[in-house]
Amino acid sequence: MASKNPFNDLHYSFSKKLFLKYSLYALLPLLFLHFYFSPFSFTPTNLSPSNNHVLIPSSKEVLDKKSVVKRSTCDYSKGEWVRDKLGPLYNGSICETIKQGQNCMVSGRPDRDYLYWRWKPRQCQLPRFQPQTFLKLLRNKHIAFVGDSLARNQLESLLCMLSTVSKPDLYYTNGEDNKFRKWRFPSHNLNVSIYWSPFLVKGIEKENEGSFNTLYLEAVDERWAADLKDIDMLVFSAGHWYLHRAVYHYGDSVLGCHALDNCTEIGFYDVFGKALRTAFESVIQRKGPSGSAISVFLATFSPAHFEGEWDMLGACSKTLPYKGSEKGLKIMDAEMRRVGVEQVEEAKSKAKEYGNRVRIEALDISELAVLRADGHPGPYMHPFPFANGVPQRVQNDCVHWCLPGPIDTWNEIMLDLIKRRAGKSKAKT
Repeated sequence: MASKNPFNDLHYSFSKKLFLKYSLYALLPLLFLHFYFSPFSFTPTNLSPSNNHVLIPSSKEVLDKKSVVKRSTCDYSKGEWVRDKLGPLYNGSICETIKQGQNCMVSGRPDRDYLYWRWKPRQCQLPRFQPQTFLKLLRNKHIAFVGDSLARNQLESLLCMLSTVSKPDLYYTNGEDNKFRKWRFPSHNLNVSIYWSPFLVKGIEKENEGSFNTLYLEAVDERWAADLKDIDMLVFSAGHWYLHRAVYHYGDSVLGCHALDNCTEIGFYDVFGKALRTAFESVIQRKGPSGSAISVFLATFSPAHFEGEWDMLGACSKTLPYKGSEKGLKIMDAEMRRVGVEQVEEAKSKAKEYGNRVRIEALDISELAVLRADGHPGPYMHPFPFANGVPQRVQNDCVHWCLPGPIDTWNEIMLDLIKRRAGKSKAKT
């Protein structure tokens, strides 16, 4: 005979009173949970600053502001490259602003894997570039890229990404190889320009490989500085030209030289720091006391990836990114990055005198860039270099970046910094 479950008829033994009692016990935890997550507000609805009462923000408002402040900082330099099935935002074959030497797909680069990676910082999420958001945030502004060919490389990346939603009009060109150009996005009255200034300070460039550069470290390059009154955002990118032979002047004195005979060798690290200091101080002095506010970004040193001779096959032949444990910054790359970051921090301290009028930030890309040896044009700096067979010697570009390519991430980080700064400003209001 089957045994009877003692719980089957248990409810028949409860009296009405006991039922109500235990029902109340069951409701208490539910009520506690409700008021824990949705507490009553005891703040009178008619209180306002005008009658000397303090308005208490709702829990949602406090949470929103805390989350904005939390999102306002992130170390973008630490992270990893992860697969991205979406690929680039734009098609290099139809973007009209790419320099031929960086248009790797059009030049016949056969592999496409280098296009399907995105940077994932450890501390935060880096959103995909949003062209409409960039255009809205920079409406009626002038953003200027100032520096060497890597400044141009980043500029052309930005133009291509913005061109997916709004076509720019090129309205000014000047200089050899159009080193000074300006575009306007009529849809948002955004002006974007490039100023060739490989030293950021006044300098005389070498005429050929046998000559040397001459730098005047106390004097800013007026080719860009003279237009500061009309510039709302600056992106500095320089460093590679400091590796060449040079004589350095400061005022009426010769400080020393780099890689020249019969002259005191002083290297280029301190010299690079002095040039950055001059550039930052010029911006602070000219924009701080009066005029419109300005944001300044310094893109840190972008490492090259030459393996062996620059004109031999395989100089930068990787087709996949390095993992973080596989590749680190070389001593020179790390030192150039350090100098840049130090000068940014020094300039930020000096700019505090003017509040938010001059905002300076490092676009710290050195460590994420060193992992992308697969992202350079290599032999595809020239169209179809192997169309007539494999030559004994072939020129390689292992410095600049394919477009589309890893350098698009520079602009993704820059936009995220702009958005975070805007969010932080809102949180304070």
